Amino acid sequence: MDTHTTSRPDVNPDVRNPDVTRAVSAAVGPNEARMIQLNRATEHLDPPFAVVDLDAFDANAAELAHRAAGRATIRLASKSVRSRELIGRAARREGYRGILAFTLPEALWLAEDHEDVVIGYPTTDRTALKRLASDERAASRITLMIDSIGQLDFVDEVVGASRPDIRVCIDLDASLELAGGRIHLGPYRSPVHSPRQAAALARAVQDRPGFRLAGLMSYEGQIAGLGDNQPGSLLRRAAIRAMQRLSAAELADRRAAVIAAVEAVAPLEFVNGGGTGSIEQTSAEHVITEIGAGSGLYGPGLFDFYRRFRPRPAAFFVMSVVRRPNARIATVLGGGWIASGATGLDRQPTLAWPHGLRTNPREGAGEVQTPVLGAAAHGMRLGDHVWFRHAKAGELCERVNTLHLVSGTEVVDEVATYRGEGHAFL
Repeated sequence: MDTHTTSRPDVNPDVRNPDVTRAVSAAVGPNEARMIQLNRATEHLDPPFAVVDLDAFDANAAELAHRAAGRATIRLASKSVRSRELIGRAARREGYRGILAFTLPEALWLAEDHEDVVIGYPTTDRTALKRLASDERAASRITLMIDSIGQLDFVDEVVGASRPDIRVCIDLDASLELAGGRIHLGPYRSPVHSPRQAAALARAVQDRPGFRLAGLMSYEGQIAGLGDNQPGSLLRRAAIRAMQRLSAAELADRRAAVIAAVEAVAPLEFVNGGGTGSIEQTSAEHVITEIGAGSGLYGPGLFDFYRRFRPRPAAFFVMSVVRRPNARIATVLGGGWIASGATGLDRQPTLAWPHGLRTNPREGAGEVQTPVLGAAAHGMRLGDHVWFRHAKAGELCERVNTLHLVSGTEVVDEVATYRGEGHAFL
């Protein structure tokens, strides 16, 4: 699931290393001709604004489904899109089925239009739980995530026993544990790691009135959320690849054993795994029925460093040049839209166009200004547009109210983000 917050080995590029700075600044991006088209289509707009290249978005959506090769469907991770219009556009495509939401209030909102919404994280939102329990239609469409009996207790305490059955999904820890658990590689998510633990939780759900076990999910962030072609040393890249091979083999065996143990207790409607970065690998496991993915639709900066696939950059934000401190530097207003996760250079936005720009490694992308250097900066004028890509996908939409959609050489629509519709779910 794209791109859930991922705990990972210490692979952030060293911000003091100018070679790494240049490598990240020169990350693979859209071609020059397409960027000129996008810039001309939007040159009448005043920054800051955000753009989605619909042609790239649609191509990426098709590629995500193609990578699953018919072995699994794509459950669209809403947090990676955060625009109802674009969520609907992708979710209606062949090869897609269901939404993977990130909060219960969001799921209740999306369930007005979508019949199958799984929440990727547990909830303790009392108000939203009461709404869910009082709405039979929503309860039939929404599946809560659990990883402990305590979460069942919490729901019972909040809404009581007089309610529709609440659908739940067990979250299986997909991390790689070595040295008897002393080494943990992957997100710190669920305490459910073994077949025995998963079966015990499944039995607790089956024995508890008011709940129904619907599925099982596991997110291997150390594979799906970590590029295996990071800038920097060959040794680090080799270590990442070796870890991912070991983790994938261990998880495939353990996940199959877990599903067998759980289905001995109760049948499952779905088994969700992986994310944009691991579609081929995860969908090849025979127990997997769907992949949670969404970041690949926008093709953010973090996906420049995967060998197996390369989405087309589709989402951008645009800032204006407002200063010329000297002949070599152009300074844009804002630009520091930093991604979540372990702080490092890879969480900064990528300069997309004009090509040849780079940030000052001592200043980076700033809250109110971002100096840019390089040959392309020399001739820039006040008011010129500089195009950025966010390091992650949906987080861009927390900064803007609308997305300008470009197809071909024209702006063809303007759609609201969650923020533009007045929602700040997380």
